[in-house]
Amino acid sequence: MTMVLSAVRSARIVALAAAVSFAIGTASEAFARTAPESFADLASELLPKVVNISTTQTVEGRGFEMPQLPPGSPFEDFFKEFFDRNQGQQQRPRRATSLGSGFVVDEAGFVATNNHVIQDADEITVIFHDGSRLKAEVVGRDAKSDLAVLKVSPPGKLSAIKFGNSDKSRVGDWVIAIGNPFGLGGTVTAGIVSARGRDINSGPYDDYIQTDASINRGNSGGPLFNLQGEVIGINTAIFSPSGGSVGIGFAIPTASAEPVIRQLVKGGQVKRGWLGVHIQGVTEEIAETLGLKQATGALVASVIKGGPAEKGKIQPGDVVLKFDGRDVTEMRRLPRIVADTDVGKKVPVVVWRDGKEVRLEVAVGQLEEDTKVAARAGTGKGGESRTGNGLSLDDIGLTVSDAGPRVRERFKIEKDVKGVIVTGVVDGGPAAEKGIRAGDVIVEVSQQEVAKPADVAARIQEAKKAGKKSVLLLVEGQGGLRFVAVRIGKS
Repeated sequence: MTMVLSAVRSARIVALAAAVSFAIGTASEAFARTAPESFADLASELLPKVVNISTTQTVEGRGFEMPQLPPGSPFEDFFKEFFDRNQGQQQRPRRATSLGSGFVVDEAGFVATNNHVIQDADEITVIFHDGSRLKAEVVGRDAKSDLAVLKVSPPGKLSAIKFGNSDKSRVGDWVIAIGNPFGLGGTVTAGIVSARGRDINSGPYDDYIQTDASINRGNSGGPLFNLQGEVIGINTAIFSPSGGSVGIGFAIPTASAEPVIRQLVKGGQVKRGWLGVHIQGVTEEIAETLGLKQATGALVASVIKGGPAEKGKIQPGDVVLKFDGRDVTEMRRLPRIVADTDVGKKVPVVVWRDGKEVRLEVAVGQLEEDTKVAARAGTGKGGESRTGNGLSLDDIGLTVSDAGPRVRERFKIEKDVKGVIVTGVVDGGPAAEKGIRAGDVIVEVSQQEVAKPADVAARIQEAKKAGKKSVLLLVEGQGGLRFVAVRIGKS
């Protein structure tokens, strides 16, 4: 069965590799609140604040393509005459219409929706609940968060929504989705928050609310309300083998969306915070080597020279545990927190360094389009075993060598790269399991720089004597700098 990613302006369909699970509370929590008898009063209040969005664009037609015929085929002249006769007709441009949803965020006429709803549109029309139509202009849009703001000129003040705190929404809470599924107009569906913090690989700031409130094509850009009538999410994507709702929909939480929408309303563009680090996840093995009780935080693989992190004394090997008072429970949370932080703001940062917490202060920079907030470090791929001269490290399944001219030339390693070069990897060994391969450069072992193979061997022996099951390597390869926790021996 094929999973389909829908075209722009309709609810995107996202295929998840992992099985979707629904979290439930304890029995006492489950019966703490009863289901509402009706959503009618709430729906009546909210429907005028939700709009349908119709877009049109000119689509260039495409002509027939000549089939590949064998040389000298008797059909060659026939097909050539047929395609020459019909080519002009098929290439005529045509008008395409698409439908989506949105909601009023300001009584002066500002409307929020998804960027993919209005992308490439020549004309945009906002259709209100009473049937009135107004032409709209794009105030600003942000592809990274898939959000956009439109402006209409209403004859009077519009009824605007209120933003709620999506961070307070819990799995199991009732929610209402309102939108324009399949172009049917204002449609109300109800369900619960099925899960939080979903990453569907649609962008760098994925943190979706999952809901079983029915969401279909055309719901994109519509609001997800709590029972207080506050918007806690913007319906953006669905998971479906067929294109229809199967009870798995995704909404951008307002904790992420509201700051973007406010910036677009104010100035038509988004300014995001920038830290200037490359990060990676903290595995159980890495946590053990660093003395962390839990595999939490974001491990700094490298620091961009001259960036905010370097100026704030953040170092490679630090694990960022808190940023601006917010816990960094996992790697992918840090880029979102940094991006939402005001540019220029000085924020407290707690990192794990040398077996203890260290408190720092960083002035957040501004993210440019060609930079990354807190980029993920490369993870490397595969492992191969090659013979080569140097020291054999049987405990981790590597052969390493000094960074001499011949070895550098063999593996095409730049002169300014410092460290010990991996010349061979044992198939199926501990290093191979972690994607280390010949040509990689070991820069640090146990967060200490190494300049020759003996340094690497000594650090490994120290880790063994300390009773550690793994040793932490800082490796530079095709994926860039990355930390790798390699198990020692077969234990």
